[in-house]
Amino acid sequence: MSETISDPRRVGRQPTASGGRVGSQPDALQTAIERSQLHLLGLQKPEGYWVGELMVDSTLCSDMIAYHHWDGKVDKTWQRKAVNHIFSMQLPDGGWNIYYGGPPDINATIKGYLALKLAGVPVTDPRMLKARQVALSLGGAPRMNTFSRLYLALLGLFPWEYVPTIPCEVILIGKWFHVNFWEMSSWTRSMLVPLSIINHFKPTRRPKNITLDELYPEGYHERDLALPPDPQGFTWRNFFIWLDRLHKFAEKFAEHNIHPFRKRALKKAEQWMLERFDGSDGLAAIFPAMLNALIALKALGYPDDHPEVIRAERELKRLEHETEDELRIEPCFSPVWDTAIVTICLHESGISEQRPAMKKAVDWLISKEIRFRGDWQYKNPAKVEASGWAFEYENKWNPDVDDTAMVLLALRKVPTDNPRLRDECFKRGLDWTMTFQCKDGGWGAFDKDCTKNILEKVPFADHNAMLDPECADITARILELLGYEGVGLDNSQVNEAIQFIREHQEEDGSWYGRWGVNYIYGTWQVLRGMRALNWNMNEPWLLKTRDWLESVQHQDGGWGERCNT
Repeated sequence: MSETISDPRRVGRQPTASGGRVGSQPDALQTAIERSQLHLLGLQKPEGYWVGELMVDSTLCSDMIAYHHWDGKVDKTWQRKAVNHIFSMQLPDGGWNIYYGGPPDINATIKGYLALKLAGVPVTDPRMLKARQVALSLGGAPRMNTFSRLYLALLGLFPWEYVPTIPCEVILIGKWFHVNFWEMSSWTRSMLVPLSIINHFKPTRRPKNITLDELYPEGYHERDLALPPDPQGFTWRNFFIWLDRLHKFAEKFAEHNIHPFRKRALKKAEQWMLERFDGSDGLAAIFPAMLNALIALKALGYPDDHPEVIRAERELKRLEHETEDELRIEPCFSPVWDTAIVTICLHESGISEQRPAMKKAVDWLISKEIRFRGDWQYKNPAKVEASGWAFEYENKWNPDVDDTAMVLLALRKVPTDNPRLRDECFKRGLDWTMTFQCKDGGWGAFDKDCTKNILEKVPFADHNAMLDPECADITARILELLGYEGVGLDNSQVNEAIQFIREHQEEDGSWYGRWGVNYIYGTWQVLRGMRALNWNMNEPWLLKTRDWLESVQHQDGGWGERCNT
């Protein structure tokens, strides 16, 4: 390979030498770095990890208010604080969005309106009137997605006949069929299994004196509530809409216990869900699956004092941040990811790897390795030692490649008192990661080759996350790791990954980053990956990338991007 570009500032500085200071920096910048280091060191938990709060939209609080009213147990103090948070997130026009700076979203707006109405906020309140106007301008309740429709149906506020069916029998379809349960993304599986149980029982509990008629443009009993078919005639989407109608016909038999596979499917769905409570901070350790699982348990008839119900409620409660006046809910916890990133940045900014805080962080990361063959094995049956790391504290069924790569980048920087343990852990993690490379050379997050686009056409796929496709950001992070480890361009997996990267470059020179926001995120990670491989950074395709990244720099010197890109 020829020399890289002469000005390293164009693609980001390389890590400083072990334990050294960042050289040739203005005093003000060095002071800022040192203050940041001290701040981060002060945030380290006694166990050695870091964890920040994941700030999200208002829908989590809205969903929990709706759940408590469905469950018939409302803590008024808790509810008041949740209401305050929902109001604090309301946009000036009256709606609610799902990302910072974004436009009002139909699902978030109706959920917010419903939660406030359930909590006793008068519909004549000016904030409610504005919210209603926004909701209707976006199409009202008929335009909500499947999961939101189902939550309304639980409260008797949306007709079940117009909620796309989520049949339990999906869990019975094995790898012998082209489109099966394991071809869906891991988070989709975790949400759909409890939802399929809920779909069977339809445990409707309508609060007294609560309707949402005002959010149906033509009234609650309007006919146009079904998903509209494509006008082209035969499409996969139309096929699945027809299949949904067939499922609804079969549901009538299930109500009388004469559905041929329903009893078996229900039992398997229940067992699948209960198994995955083990070793996890709730089902999949993410809020939507955890809430769905709790509702499913109650639909199955589990009493409130059952250990599984108590556990599910406890795990949801842990996600709450309560102050004197407000309550926020996190979608999950991020200690593994946060700890890996902080460890890397402290080391690269000059903190000695011999510092106790650094060793403690690495020891904690090593302790979180998952030596269990989770759900990833169904798509990746490679004979490799189980390894990997998850995003959360405990999520043994769902380690992911992205977190694993970030942890390995951290582990390679800091020695421990037991170097053999670290080296063995690192090797297992790297070997495990390499088995996840997909057919086209890239890496996805949780599963291998989870890319069957036909699944995006099923009616309940309107949450837009059915698949776990390969992406440039994760692929480039793995290339960065391999480059630091001295894996060369003569390695076939490296060459396949580079080919994937090149094929997915945008016309303007950037890359889309799936697990960050958005093109800046994907682009800087590709540059780091290629630089770590000692690739010639003067090649035209990379100079185009450099020029694009410089072109989107803000006048104040920073970079930033909104989710809507």
